[in-house]
Amino acid sequence: MNNMLRFVLAILLVIPCILVNGEDPYLFHEWKVTYGTLSPLGVPQKVILINGQFPGPRINGTSNNNIIVNVFNQLDEPLLFTWNGVQQRKNSWQEGTHGTNCPIPPGANFTYRFQVKDQIGSYYYYPTTTLHRAAGGFGGISVLSRALIPVPFDTPEDDFMVLVADWYTKSHTELKNLLDNGRALGRPQGVIINGKSGKGDGKDEPMYTLTPGKTYRFRFCNVGMKDSINVRFQGHTMKLVEIEGSHTVQNVYESLDVHLGQCMSVLITADQDPKDYFLVASTRFTKEPHVATATIRYANGKGPASPQLPKAPEGWAWSLNQFRSFRWNLTASAARPNPQGSYHYGQINITRTIKLVTSAGNVDGKLRYAINGVSHVDPATPIKLAEYYGVGDKVFKYDLIKDDYEPASGKEAQDKITLAPNFVNATYRNFVEIIFENHGKSVQSWHLSGHSFFAVGIEPGRWTPEKRRNYNLLDAVSRNTIQVYPNSWAAIMTTLDNAGLWNLRSNSLERNYLGHQLYFSVLSPNHSVKDEYNMPDNDLVCGFVKDMPRPTPYKSG
Repeated sequence: MNNMLRFVLAILLVIPCILVNGEDPYLFHEWKVTYGTLSPLGVPQKVILINGQFPGPRINGTSNNNIIVNVFNQLDEPLLFTWNGVQQRKNSWQEGTHGTNCPIPPGANFTYRFQVKDQIGSYYYYPTTTLHRAAGGFGGISVLSRALIPVPFDTPEDDFMVLVADWYTKSHTELKNLLDNGRALGRPQGVIINGKSGKGDGKDEPMYTLTPGKTYRFRFCNVGMKDSINVRFQGHTMKLVEIEGSHTVQNVYESLDVHLGQCMSVLITADQDPKDYFLVASTRFTKEPHVATATIRYANGKGPASPQLPKAPEGWAWSLNQFRSFRWNLTASAARPNPQGSYHYGQINITRTIKLVTSAGNVDGKLRYAINGVSHVDPATPIKLAEYYGVGDKVFKYDLIKDDYEPASGKEAQDKITLAPNFVNATYRNFVEIIFENHGKSVQSWHLSGHSFFAVGIEPGRWTPEKRRNYNLLDAVSRNTIQVYPNSWAAIMTTLDNAGLWNLRSNSLERNYLGHQLYFSVLSPNHSVKDEYNMPDNDLVCGFVKDMPRPTPYKSG
């Protein structure tokens, strides 16, 4: 069967859905994922291309659009994609992590089908298998408000996606071998902006062209592997308007820290002398920062960009203060986080507090990272499938980690690290408080799939219940990532109202691969398709469930 016929069949499979939900348009994408040779930092290396592009094609949609992505895996390894920030309402089957899906075998194809339900904002996708993210395979996702829902700023002249990332010149297989052999990755060799590093010598082709007097939207996402990145425009200020699906109070900044996995939108007005300028991205909290530039050209402008680049801020205290300046725009009319009305989060009683303490150590002489003493290991059978087929006891143990964990104390003490699937049983629709404690010396960044949460506080030191007095219980930004500074804690609040299996993960590629992640199982007691969709007909099966008959589908009422 040729590729075109497969794609036609994939379209035919969703035609009944189109007839039922005609008000929600369907957007179709066909991706051919291959290897190619490029030089992001001037050194030829193997990268992952999607339809020959690096970064991959941007997915542009509107709130409630249905997205169909038919992926042809032409790599020599299994492959999965996740859609970072897309909530996959009732549909963790499309999440694309090792805990939810069997990978797409080499030479095969798989069709993802999901809806950007009640979402607006800036997100991205990337491969979750092995260390493929270190080779590329990432791209932007932008979701606009529907026509009848106003946004709190005028429609910009254009809308640009800016994917910033630190980058290694080693291949992803070399990096994987380092980690598999118990060694750390070390520092990345540079920074890239949309796959390019920029020489900053005035000879680079412009990445963006602006018309004098017009205002533009730039969507920044840090799709890197290790470092926070600061972004800034030469000679221009930025008006922040959106963070990960939430419209913000429109403060003006000269530079912004974008931590691993985070996305945010700014407005830039072309109100300076008509010539070239640099967009600058540089690593933060590193002894020797790496810098990349992209040239911005005014249409019909004359003159090169100044070689004098604007400086980045220093220290993480500055970054913490910037976080505290971010506020949710409570008067905006765009899609609210689910459940509707949860923006009164400060008035909801907490039903469960989970404190997650991170640690690092050696297991059998190899580096591992743990959460509350457990370092996650992906089982051969995805956790979601094992749970759905009723064979979870063969794959994982419930609640290996405790909600309130105290690490070993004393200079010589070291936490015992257990290697196992890290799995937490959650109660459907509970309002939970999650505390991250970072006892290390570097900034961490965490993402919760399937939900948005309220980032209510970050402070130095250890968390205690008394710290709740300092929470922002009014207008904390609803988002899906949170950074945790060295020897500090961060607190988030969310309603686990999205039935399914959801990954809480470090956005650091090294930490994620070596155990810094866990899964929340949010089961509806009714086992109804009103709460969670049935396993898709095209879902891949593997491990223990490969030859088992499919379970009885969930009932419709």
